[in-house]
Amino acid sequence: MGILEDKSRARLFYKYLSKVYDTVNPFIWNEEMRDEALAMLDISEGDRVLDVGCGTGFATEGLLEHTQNVHGLDQSAHQMEKAWQKLGKRDPVSFYRGDAERLPFQDDSFDVVWSSGSIEYWPNPVVALRDMRRVVKPGGQVLVVGPNYPKSSVMQKVADAIMLFYDREEADRMFREAGYTDVRHREMGPSYDPDIAITTVARDPEDE
Repeated sequence: MGILEDKSRARLFYKYLSKVYDTVNPFIWNEEMRDEALAMLDISEGDRVLDVGCGTGFATEGLLEHTQNVHGLDQSAHQMEKAWQKLGKRDPVSFYRGDAERLPFQDDSFDVVWSSGSIEYWPNPVVALRDMRRVVKPGGQVLVVGPNYPKSSVMQKVADAIMLFYDREEADRMFREAGYTDVRHREMGPSYDPDIAITTVARDPEDE
């Protein structure tokens, strides 16, 4: 487990990163990548969407282009303060401080659950994915963007020491262990590193 796959360390990390997050973020996770990920979803106007690990609201802004019923959750108060500055504290987005592994919502609450740049800090990603499946409606979509596993053995060791990195095979295992069906993956990234991230879209099984 990487040093940042610890909730208290991750909160401390983002306390300082929040000051420069929106400046450095475009080099890793930019608007083109966000739009490509959004295109993998079928979001209808009025769909209730949850952004898990919403951070400073970068992905949240993209979601608002598709529906006005967006809810953002993050464990970092410092990151959320940046999101409030951009989007307001209560309107148009409803913000919550909370844990991805224990989502403070009732079962079947959302049409879509989105998470980008957050799974790498989760100590128990399958537990979090399972809880995301709990709060999405039957047949609903869940999208997660995380860091793709480096190809270099040296960088793999560095990555493993810091946080969770994973490839398609591991993503498939985590999502299927969490109970999802119809799991699809796509690598994406900026021009200098076009497969830096892996995006997974899955559906909660329909009621039989």
